[in-house]
Amino acid sequence: MLLCNTQSPPESPWTASLIVRLVSGWPNSRFNPSEGFLLQHIFLTLQLMKSVTEECPDITRIYTIGKSYTGLKLYVMEISDNPGKHELGEPEFRYVAGMHGNEALGRELVLNLMQYLCKEYKKGNQRVVRLVTETRIHLLPSMNPDGHEVAYKKGSELAGWAEGRYSYEGIDMNHNFPDLNNIMWDAQETAADPSKVSNHYIPIPEYYTQEDVAPETRAVISWMQDIPFVLSANLHGGELVVTYPFDCTRDWAPQENTPTADDAFFRWLATVYASTICVATVLVCGGVM
Repeated sequence: MLLCNTQSPPESPWTASLIVRLVSGWPNSRFNPSEGFLLQHIFLTLQLMKSVTEECPDITRIYTIGKSYTGLKLYVMEISDNPGKHELGEPEFRYVAGMHGNEALGRELVLNLMQYLCKEYKKGNQRVVRLVTETRIHLLPSMNPDGHEVAYKKGSELAGWAEGRYSYEGIDMNHNFPDLNNIMWDAQETAADPSKVSNHYIPIPEYYTQEDVAPETRAVISWMQDIPFVLSANLHGGELVVTYPFDCTRDWAPQENTPTADDAFFRWLATVYASTICVATVLVCGGVM
């Protein structure tokens, strides 16, 4: 994720809302950074999501995939021409943000995306109309609402890099999912023909269910099992990087290449995303990154 080096008033060091609105050009009215920070609050996030469903009731639906450790619901916005229905041949896609509760930019991007898709669909923007009619899009703006509440109460991401990063239980959910890569690689090493070892639909090992798994992580895993997603993006903030599968190595060698069967596609997708964001950043922020 590329960030602009913008400046905000001293009383509001959070700049994510300002950055996103500058890049997206929406809305056109003057923006108050302190109001933008309040937008991050979980209840106002839900209020914004509801306003989108009220404006575009025919193509949107809000649902929950579970609850956080403290009981906050994990809300998802679905955008499709047939909300609530899986259509044969129509790809399912998801955006996940807020896995680390103190990373505000991903949440803002997802919230702006749902507003953008709604407004542009109503305008008849053919690119957006095609996305809505030919894809089922799921947007989870806050996977870690408990962590976000911690960061929200501190009032500034400058209070400490780890404030609100982890779940209420202190779990880093970015490293809380089962390691299926090594299960596959181990199977390949012992197989007579490694090429015939399945590289997808690998079952979650039984031991994983007994480990320290956050309820938020379990909710996302169940979500993935219920809906046949073909592609997903997990938005973070604070680093200039795009990662894609397998995103790790067999022996932790920094230069080891571990491509998936879809490596060419993932490389293309990462390049398109990174280059597009770079262009937007240079145009809006004068090349300062």
